[in-house]
Amino acid sequence: MHRNRLAAETSPYLLQHAENPVDWYPWGEEALHAAKRENKPILLSIGYSACHWCHVMAHESFEDPATAALMNRLFINIKVDREERPDLDKIYQLAQQLITQRPGGWPLTLFLAPQDQKPFFGGTYFPRAQGHGMPAFSEILRRVADYFGGHNQEIEEQNAELALALERLVPGKAPDDLILDGTALPGAREALERSFDPRFGGFGAAPKFPHPGSIERALRHWHATSKDTSPDLKALYMATLTLTRMAEGGVYDQLGGGFSRYSVDGYWMIPHFEKMLYDNGQLLFVYAQAALASGEVLFARIAGDMADWALRDMRSPEGGFYSSLDADSEGHEGKFYVWSLAEVRSLLTPLEYSLVAPRFGLDKPANFEGFWHLHGCEAVESIAAPAGVSATAEIDSARAKLLAARNLRIWPARDEKILTSWNALMIKGLATAGRVLNRPDLTDAATAAVDFLRHKLWRDGRLLASYKDGRAHLAAYLDDYAFLADALLELLQTRWRSSDLLLARALLDVLLSQFEDADAGGFYFTASDHERLIHRSKTFGDDSVPAGNAVAASALIRMGYLLGEPGYLEAAERTLKAAAAMMLEYPQAHMSSLNALADFLASMQIVIIRGSAAEAQIWCRELGGLYAPTRMIFAIPGDAADLPLALAGKPAGSGTTAYVCTGMTCSAPVTDLRILARGLTQFAS
Repeated sequence: MHRNRLAAETSPYLLQHAENPVDWYPWGEEALHAAKRENKPILLSIGYSACHWCHVMAHESFEDPATAALMNRLFINIKVDREERPDLDKIYQLAQQLITQRPGGWPLTLFLAPQDQKPFFGGTYFPRAQGHGMPAFSEILRRVADYFGGHNQEIEEQNAELALALERLVPGKAPDDLILDGTALPGAREALERSFDPRFGGFGAAPKFPHPGSIERALRHWHATSKDTSPDLKALYMATLTLTRMAEGGVYDQLGGGFSRYSVDGYWMIPHFEKMLYDNGQLLFVYAQAALASGEVLFARIAGDMADWALRDMRSPEGGFYSSLDADSEGHEGKFYVWSLAEVRSLLTPLEYSLVAPRFGLDKPANFEGFWHLHGCEAVESIAAPAGVSATAEIDSARAKLLAARNLRIWPARDEKILTSWNALMIKGLATAGRVLNRPDLTDAATAAVDFLRHKLWRDGRLLASYKDGRAHLAAYLDDYAFLADALLELLQTRWRSSDLLLARALLDVLLSQFEDADAGGFYFTASDHERLIHRSKTFGDDSVPAGNAVAASALIRMGYLLGEPGYLEAAERTLKAAAAMMLEYPQAHMSSLNALADFLASMQIVIIRGSAAEAQIWCRELGGLYAPTRMIFAIPGDAADLPLALAGKPAGSGTTAYVCTGMTCSAPVTDLRILARGLTQFAS
């Protein structure tokens, strides 16, 4: 069987194309030199393994011998996994939008000039046959090749304009006299309400995405006003209604746990069925925080079930977490998740079915291509059960039976590469949920994932981005360093290990030495010694993951106050100043930066507890029972080694002792837990 150059890669997405008749190259010197040597334009195709339309284009075009022959004759064909190479994806998505004035997406299909890799034409999905207002892909190939052969001057001029346009998008230096304040925060609150769906929750219309950063901003805004005479209960309502409707919807897997990428409708009913680690890591953190803030049992249950899903279905034997579950199985999107009524009836007792049907909408018309996708339709409390019967127990029994039967189906493909940045998001979620839910098993899983990343992807003082089949490779990006440092600070509040603090500090030091734009503020997406590409991105807006610059700023603020490091705080301030105009003008796209700004303006409160490990943890759990987003509590055993001076100088003394620092000012040692708890309730964190 023919196998192309992708056969030697580790990316599951690239390996999906290793048997295509297309003569694919991975991105690299071999492909780029071939394009220059043969003076052929590059056909760049970017996607990822869980992408439905990537699969469609592959089946229609890349597996078709005639189309492949045309591609091989006219182009040098390069296939890129956007999850392994977000540096390339960020640049070329933006370039495609500038060229076509249309939204980007996946699969991304671009045609690049061979000498400088700048795109001169592109789009996303192209069908094999003409239709839906689009020409056939083969016709596109011929037209592009003809244009390249006869319009070199126009291509060069367009590419020069593109390079200028990309540079103009990099934010300039903020005014020297700019002082950071809270001006942007009320505007963000107003933007959230303008886009809020008061019936079904969420921000924006269909297709509806979770937007965890917006939910967190609403929670934090409510908390910041909670001690006012008129607390902003609407902000709390926006966050909690969104979390409730999502948890009840079909976007949440009602049997196995975990959230899909987004809902295709405005009701959270029918998802795009792929499950991504990065969504679930962020949402796990938000649900755990919301459970702490509200005391809502539903949020705690969802957080626990999400964590169980991650440990059961997404954790590798080595301790890291896999990237995604595909939307498709057996060639059909959602087939793994949907049901016929006959199948459900055959698996349940008549009593179970009578309760499950109204609960999950089985007594309503089919909602997905003639089948039923389960969603929370009627509240358990309102479902009538016979006397002496617990509806909750019967429904839980039915759910377990349905899940066991579903597990016997042909599963969606799982992308088993392990990405540093996405693992960091899950580590943060698990660490928070472990603390809030008092589940040491989640803390253990977060700790094991950190150890995996440390042993497999931290080499010679630098991170690598991706791991699969025993091979770690690709220089890490801003998100890898920032997200992991942020996750370690969360894990340290759940379980202290001095080695984790040292790693977090080392990560931030690499950010400052290799990624920072020390003049204009903020961080580039790639390191100074990264492969030279057509553009070096520096962005502040959130997308499917929080902005790396925002997370870096937050981690620097927290570490700066924890260790008394002014240099960290100054770098965070430069970053937030670089983002200040964008936070003010486009708050909806910069929620993570606004959350970091709130950290900066609050000066943070750090509580250091020293004493025996067991006693310090008791104090930590007692004090951590309140939602306080700008407070960090660390239980550091009295015999902990390798502590920096700022922490070593706060000893346990003769018993358990706490030190409370607000900004750079610390209190006298406190040795009475009740006095400490009363004092903390006075701090508007």
